Amino acid sequence: MQAIILDTETHTLNGQPIEIAYAPIEIQNGKLILDKSKVFDQLYTVDEPISFAAMAVHHILESDLEGMPHYSSFSLPNDTVYIIGHNIDYDIRALEKCGVDSSKIKAICTLALARRVWPDAEAHNISALIYMISKGSAKAREMIRKAHRADMDIILTANILMHIVHQLNIGSMESLFEASEDARIPRSINFGKHRGTAIADLPADYVQWLLRQEDLDPYLRKALENTAITTL
Repeated sequence: MQAIILDTETHTLNGQPIEIAYAPIEIQNGKLILDKSKVFDQLYTVDEPISFAAMAVHHILESDLEGMPHYSSFSLPNDTVYIIGHNIDYDIRALEKCGVDSSKIKAICTLALARRVWPDAEAHNISALIYMISKGSAKAREMIRKAHRADMDIILTANILMHIVHQLNIGSMESLFEASEDARIPRSINFGKHRGTAIADLPADYVQWLLRQEDLDPYLRKALENTAITTL
């Protein structure tokens, strides 16, 4: 189980995981393979009540968690190298709350990849992408009606990933990871007075100021560092 596609539902935004689902996934001969019979899906108790805002998204009630194990009991399969998900950093943070060591995990973000493959899409959330890929089919609607639960979200994400693998001609999990890492490096700035400006066109003094910020997103830092090097 080197690679898994994973999703979490949390008790509040950036909160403790109340549901974790994953399935082993691999790429063979340019095709994505997910064995639905091996899907892991577990509800967990947490230390605080579920917020009503979170409940409105995933529809998990307090009564659903009765008798379930505590979220801190979760652990990844020992041989996990790659974890794939839509906005995967959110899920990684949820796993870290369980005590999972993510330092050696290679995270693959389908959200970043989707933005790179379909830059002109109206939206890049899971439901919008599924409708776009299926051209608004009735089957997609039935699947999406079950979305925002971790088990269905990994199936929907796998559907999106299948198209990404085809579009980018991906042949291995490592090359998918490399494509994800590249897709996560921003090409333009999305905040501040230079919002919408290409990274390469930012004023040198602004680039240097940003690089001095300790809480700078690591992928933005990488983009800025590349720009700083080329302007030397």
